[in-house]
Amino acid sequence: MLIEGMPLWLADTNAWIVAPQGPGGECVLIDAPPDPRAILDRLAHHGLRLVALLSTHGHVDHVGGIGTVVHAQDHDVPVHIHDGDRHMLLDPVGTSGGFGAYLQQAELDLRPPELLYGLDDGQKVSGAGMTFTAVHTPGHTKGSTCFLLEIDGEAPILFSGDHLFQGSIGRTDLPGGSFEELAASMIDKILPLPDEVQVLPGHGGVTTVGQERRFNPFLLEFQQRARGGI
Repeated sequence: MLIEGMPLWLADTNAWIVAPQGPGGECVLIDAPPDPRAILDRLAHHGLRLVALLSTHGHVDHVGGIGTVVHAQDHDVPVHIHDGDRHMLLDPVGTSGGFGAYLQQAELDLRPPELLYGLDDGQKVSGAGMTFTAVHTPGHTKGSTCFLLEIDGEAPILFSGDHLFQGSIGRTDLPGGSFEELAASMIDKILPLPDEVQVLPGHGGVTTVGQERRFNPFLLEFQQRARGGI
């Protein structure tokens, strides 16, 4: 199995390529920063056929390259994003503040995908022979969604977007953000997961739920809240 993270664009946003059969097979892409040429070159390098794109949320550093990537394929690629963030994918220039001018100047295809689907909490999304479970985790944005991939004989993998990072959490001071919503979704959706779940975030390094449960200062606070200590 091939899982490759590519830190791209201004914020080193991770685009995750997931190919269960390795090079030469089908793959799923998690997020597409506004550096789509790097993504397309990497897909070509591995000889991969992109069959689905999963969006963790609608911030431009995660969706700005989606149009270019999907329209560069010789087939329609379904794109999945929670309805709470759909407007950001449909209008990346208008919803990205000061980055809008950059997007207009860059050589990006900003047309919406031909196949665009919403996501519900707990929904199963299939691609390349894999099944991902959508875990709606509002807080960073209204539509923030993690994707859980369970693999026979291996530890499950959580693509956490900007909800959970190694040693930190996503910021909540942008439009649609809420620290209280993030805390609640972390307590309800992420902390109950087993320690061995691998966490592949939208920025930074790979970690595990157990590692973050023990050392992440925000998760330590959230656990105290869950026990009624705050």
